[in-house]
Amino acid sequence: MDLKLQDKKAIVTGGSAGIGLAIARTLAEEGVHVVIPGRNIRKVEEAIASLSGKLSAVEADLGTAEGAGKLIAQVRETDILVNNLGIYESKDFADITDEDWLHYFEVNLLGGIRLARHYFPAMLKRNSGRVIFVSSEAAAEVHPDMIHYGVTKTG
Repeated sequence: MDLKLQDKKAIVTGGSAGIGLAIARTLAEEGVHVVIPGRNIRKVEEAIASLSGKLSAVEADLGTAEGAGKLIAQVRETDILVNNLGIYESKDFADITDEDWLHYFEVNLLGGIRLARHYFPAMLKRNSGRVIFVSSEAAAEVHPDMIHYGVTKTG
């Protein structure tokens, strides 16, 4: 398939496994230079080793403002931003603490917002680029034991 993306640059959050890794693989096969950020640099490097193409790893915890800043400092511009990062767990609603809620908002929602807020204006200026937020069916049909996940993926 030729998506006409040769020599573009992409950032794929949550790209070291699952859907994010599949997205990174497809973009790399299309000739895109793919940057995969992650908290665990060893895991990201292992994921990159399983792929072929132009790939880079950046150690950054995107669930924090500091982590987003670290990625932005190393990758000033991109053509494609895929916000795929997300965390989940099974937990009864009454047991979800304020700290849990805040952590889910930081990782599942603000992580992508911080990056989009930085990269999107340059895309508009160039009249070229894409920002993609990957959600979940849990955003439309919230699982009773994953309300905090469903709410933040809806966002």
